[in-house]
Amino acid sequence: MRIADMHCDTVSRVYYALKSGKQTGMWDNDFSVDFKRMKEAGYLMQFFACFVNKMKAKDITADALGMVKLLKSEIDKHSDIIGLVRSSDDIRRNIADNRMSALLTLEEGGVLGGSIDRLHEFHEEGVRLITLTWNYENEIGYPNIIDTVTGRCEPETERGLKPCGIEIVKEMERLGMIIDVSHLGDAGFYDVACNTTKPFIASHSNARALAGHVRNLKDDMIRIIGERGGIIGINFCPAFLDYDSGKEDSRVEDMVRHILYIRNLGGSDVCALGSDLDGISGRLEIDSCDKIHRLADALASGGLSYDEIDKIMSNNLIDFLTNRNKL
Repeated sequence: MRIADMHCDTVSRVYYALKSGKQTGMWDNDFSVDFKRMKEAGYLMQFFACFVNKMKAKDITADALGMVKLLKSEIDKHSDIIGLVRSSDDIRRNIADNRMSALLTLEEGGVLGGSIDRLHEFHEEGVRLITLTWNYENEIGYPNIIDTVTGRCEPETERGLKPCGIEIVKEMERLGMIIDVSHLGDAGFYDVACNTTKPFIASHSNARALAGHVRNLKDDMIRIIGERGGIIGINFCPAFLDYDSGKEDSRVEDMVRHILYIRNLGGSDVCALGSDLDGISGRLEIDSCDKIHRLADALASGGLSYDEIDKIMSNNLIDFLTNRNKL
């Protein structure tokens, strides 16, 4: 069983650890994801998010570019086992050469500062996906309301993409970049659907009907993504799996529930992995990239065929990138 995952925050963790003077890297570290364990687990592909918290970072653009530079450098050191992908052809070549693929993503569209020129700069650097917002308003649009102080969570149903945001998503489509609506508010989601024509994704989101957190997708959102030919990555965060219980446990059985629910609504081609490893906390049943096979085992126990499991674990994502929405 091969693995392809659409979201982890490892590059950010390594970047800030190095800035604080810690000796670490992408080959072998004490975080949840590294190249060594990925190789041992049979990974085909990992999306690496360059995540910056715009309320904490002094210079979000400099930090994001620093993370891009870091990942490229680490890949260069281990180019025999992993390669950066800028196009669908790169993915095919890596598979043929038995190398893993790494795709650079930007988690926080505010890094662009509303600038098309900066969008082009990150595209030139190899970024192929942008998560339009994180948890704060930016020049692109608005997320759903998540108050980290009070714990209040409410959907943002009025304010969607700003005029600059519409311009940016249209230019992303022209460049062949992937639009990611995870974290984006409800109104923004529908604005993306109305102002684009290509498939788009939710890289790390679950079903709101099963876990009522606003970071998850409503039923009609799941259908829209599926009908457009997009893809949804199952997030391992406890609150996104079982929000109403208030538990801190991320359980494989809950991941299976969300996968089956999303598959039934959006079709068999819509489900993929979006673990969010190194960006989540709690008691995680899958707390390391080399344990993701536990999910495949649970899906098999739930009655899914090998082909169905293979689609969820890797093939849907690879098909999306090489056929449905070629890079």
